[in-house]
Amino acid sequence: MIDLGVSKLALIAVVALVVVGPERLPKVARMAGNLFGRAQRYMADVKSEVSRQMEVEEFKKLREESASVFKEVESSIQSTVNEANANLSDQADIFENNFTRPPLDEKEVFRKSMRQGRKSWGVRRAARPVWFKHSTGMRTRVQSGAARMKRFHHSAGK
Repeated sequence: MIDLGVSKLALIAVVALVVVGPERLPKVARMAGNLFGRAQRYMADVKSEVSRQMEVEEFKKLREESASVFKEVESSIQSTVNEANANLSDQADIFENNFTRPPLDEKEVFRKSMRQGRKSWGVRRAARPVWFKHSTGMRTRVQSGAARMKRFHHSAGK
C-alpha cells in the first residue's frame, strides 16, 4: 500500500483546498472516500477469490493423491485375495481327496427333506429373529402342560 504519513495527508488536503475550493471540497472528499472504500472492497474480494482458488487446487491435489493411494490399496488387497483363493483352492483339493462323506440314514434324509424349502413351516419359524419371538410372545422353548399351568396360574398351585 501507499505509505501516507500525517504530513503528506496535510499537504494533500491543502492542495485539494486550493485546487477544488472550499465549496466543492466536501463533495470531492466524500467521493474520494467512496472510491477508496470500493477499492478496498474490490481488493478484499480479489484476495478471497485467490485464496478460494488456492484451496480448490489443494483439494484437487489431495483428491488425486487419495485416489492413487486407494488404487494402490485396492490392488494390494486384490493380490492378497488372489493368493488366498489360490491357497484355498489347493487346500480344498486336498480336503476333497481325503474326505469321504458318511452315508446318511433314512431318518436323517427324511428330516432334511421335510425342512427344506422357503414355504416350509419349520424353516419359516426358525428364520424369525429372537427379538420378534419375544415381542410377540411366541414360545421358543417346549414346555409341558403341567409346567405351563404352574408357570402362568400361580393361584391354581396354592
